[in-house]
Amino acid sequence: MRLQTKLLLTVTPLAAGLALVGVISLRAFDALGHGAQRILEDNYRSVLAAQRMKEAAERVNGAALFRAAGRPDAADAQPELARFEEELQVQERNLTESGEAQATQDLHRRFGEYRAAYARFASLTDAAQLQKAYFSDLRPLFVRLESAAGRVLQINQDAMVRKSDEARRLSVRSRSLLLFATFAALALGLFGFVSLTLRALRPLRTLSSAVRRIADGDLEARAGIAGNDEVAKVGHELDQLAEKLRQYRSSSLGELLQAQQASQAAIDSLPDPVLVFSNDGTVLNVNHAAETIFGVTAGADPLSRIPPAVCDVIARARAHVSEGKGPYVPSGFEEAVRLHEGSSGRALLPRATPLYSESGALAGATVVLEDVTRLLRFDELKNDLVATVAHEFRTPLTSLRMALHVLIEGIVGEINVRQADMLFAARDDCERLQRIVEDLLDLSRIQAGKVDVSLVSLPAKTLVDASVAAHQEAAKAASVLLSETLVEPILPVLVDPDRIELVFDNLIGNALRHTPSGSRIEIRAVPDGECVRFEVRDQGPGVPEEYQDRIFEKFFRVPGAAGQGVGLGLYITREIVLAHGGDIGVEGASGQGSCFWFTLRAAAARAAAG
Repeated sequence: MRLQTKLLLTVTPLAAGLALVGVISLRAFDALGHGAQRILEDNYRSVLAAQRMKEAAERVNGAALFRAAGRPDAADAQPELARFEEELQVQERNLTESGEAQATQDLHRRFGEYRAAYARFASLTDAAQLQKAYFSDLRPLFVRLESAAGRVLQINQDAMVRKSDEARRLSVRSRSLLLFATFAALALGLFGFVSLTLRALRPLRTLSSAVRRIADGDLEARAGIAGNDEVAKVGHELDQLAEKLRQYRSSSLGELLQAQQASQAAIDSLPDPVLVFSNDGTVLNVNHAAETIFGVTAGADPLSRIPPAVCDVIARARAHVSEGKGPYVPSGFEEAVRLHEGSSGRALLPRATPLYSESGALAGATVVLEDVTRLLRFDELKNDLVATVAHEFRTPLTSLRMALHVLIEGIVGEINVRQADMLFAARDDCERLQRIVEDLLDLSRIQAGKVDVSLVSLPAKTLVDASVAAHQEAAKAASVLLSETLVEPILPVLVDPDRIELVFDNLIGNALRHTPSGSRIEIRAVPDGECVRFEVRDQGPGVPEEYQDRIFEKFFRVPGAAGQGVGLGLYITREIVLAHGGDIGVEGASGQGSCFWFTLRAAAARAAAG
């Protein structure tokens, strides 16, 4: 018998019990609904008709009183008599109870007598005769008419009460029967379900026991399940798997141990600390360098022994890998963390690579802390050399620029046109060299951590006006319209005027170099929360999206872009903005112009935070 058939048999008793309870419930609800329907069809209409006839009779009696009192204008009883007759016809068509037909006939007769008496009463005009006729003839007939209507009402009300009691008794009997059927079905279903389930699951318990023994390392364990159902087939496959594992262990254990020892020896030979983490942060393996430097062993918690600075860079590298971003590669030496050991120091640069399981799922990460102490020292020496050379260039460049200026002005003698062209070209090259030297000097100061800013409060409009005014001549020479836009309310900002002037010079200078003639460059200042956002929008070729994240890197230039320089202007601009506590970025797509923006904290926001 198949496992599917066994499972279906286990739920059969429950299904039968549910069907039994459903049938009994339907019959009970049908009986209760029929009882309520009988009350509505047989008695409710008659009760409503009797009540309305009594109300109509009372209004006719009231009209008679008004007429006897000398108020014939308020004594129109014909509509109520017609209403009484309509309700009487409704009652005559709904005779359902014992004695109701006789009571209705008596009511019909009483109504005829009363209507005839009322007609005679209405024909009188003398007040004395009206009063006498009312009290002697009409009033007694009204009482008998109302009593006859009340008799019809009482018969139907008593029938409603009786039928309601019958419905209640039926409800009690149905509830008892339903409870009995429910408990009986539940007992039958549970008994059948438990007994059949135990028989169906007995092979699964045997299979589970065999799997547990194999997982504990007992490769001699076998399920031994007889039969041809699905569980038996799984048991046969498990027995075959256990046999193959036993054979594999006996033949490959030595090779596995040898491979493990070789891999451990390989990572131990590395001079840099290596830590292997699982997804939950447990240290799976370390090399000898990690044990020596940090005292970390496999299975330990690295956060308790590793210095906090190193722990932070390890956590950052692991998070990069665990988020599925691939290997973690540092962008530069600035990400290195320094360890102070006695009189010397050590600089470690983190790298991380993902570990994958056999199924291809991410299983952990390997973090290598590369010792870049010597490389970092070489980089510092290179920066010092660049700063020294750039500083030494300033004096001869200044002299050369002055000499070219004197020659161009003709102070030392007249020059011809060809000589003037060559001198102008030489002057432009000198200016370019001067800008490169200034950029190199700024770079050396930034890398030395000497970007000091002296903050003062200045209106944002003053900064924008000054930057636009400083570049108007260059914009006119390039046939470019330079405009400014300020979106109120613009608050004063805390800036170092000299540093921010360099930021505007770099951004507007780049826009002028890449914006075609006849186009427009817009300088904007808009409020941005507790900051003011400054924008330089041009109509040039724009920055391709794949380079927007790298445009502010040191020495980076967009491939194929026109212009001069060594790729330091935007890097220096970013460092100055960051030193002010702001942010910087670029927007726009290739061929649609660029929008370089940066933010500065408002003076009021800085004061409130202080």
